[in-house]
Amino acid sequence: MSARNAINSGVRYSKLASDDDGYIDLQFKKSPPKVPYKAIALATVLFLIGSILIIIGSLLLAGYFEVNDHRDRTIPVLVIGILVFLPGFYHLRIAYYASKGYRGFSYDDIPDFDD
Repeated sequence: MSARNAINSGVRYSKLASDDDGYIDLQFKKSPPKVPYKAIALATVLFLIGSILIIIGSLLLAGYFEVNDHRDRTIPVLVIGILVFLPGFYHLRIAYYASKGYRGFSYDDIPDFDD
């Protein structure tokens, strides 16, 4: 663009203040947290299923339920229960602490499945 067109364009330019660093306060304002409801619901389901499997596995292992033919299936029920329980408990704990506003916990730490 030539200098002649820039002058005739009608755009008015002004000098920036010497203390202006190009930032505005709105840039640094933190937006309200987005609560990942689906992820929290999934964590709740994992927590409940894991708890039920741990209870059933413990009762099978203790002999409360009579399982004569398939005694070798009690340990896998307990292991699967623990593997399902742990991620549910972990994410519910983060969600609880984030909702209470504890320092170091936020909803950003929970994976969101809405993307």
